[in-house]
Amino acid sequence: MRIGELAKATGVTARALRHYEQAGLIASERALNGYRLYDERTVGRVRNIRHLLAAGLTLDDVKVFLPCLDGDVATAPPSEKGIRVAVERLAVLDERIAAQTRVRDRLQAALRQVTGDRTRPVA
Repeated sequence: MRIGELAKATGVTARALRHYEQAGLIASERALNGYRLYDERTVGRVRNIRHLLAAGLTLDDVKVFLPCLDGDVATAPPSEKGIRVAVERLAVLDERIAAQTRVRDRLQAALRQVTGDRTRPVA
């Protein structure tokens, strides 16, 4: 199937598919005219990639799951390496949330200083 067909079948843009290919997550062959051609199984692989990205993993994180991207990653038993990657990503996300919370608290305190006890400025 061509890239447009794969994009339509998976709900992913052609640009994202090229990005996944550049990252080594999917592969294509080239037709004589240079068009990318994908195997039908790539549909499931792309859906699994999207599932892992939606869970908060990065493309680099997803590479750990390469051996099982052609199966059903949502129901497959997790590997130790996969769990380790997920735990590490969760720690990164927790730190980002904590940093954003600190910024919000500082902004809220600054607003309280200039507006009294109101936490939102008057429009």
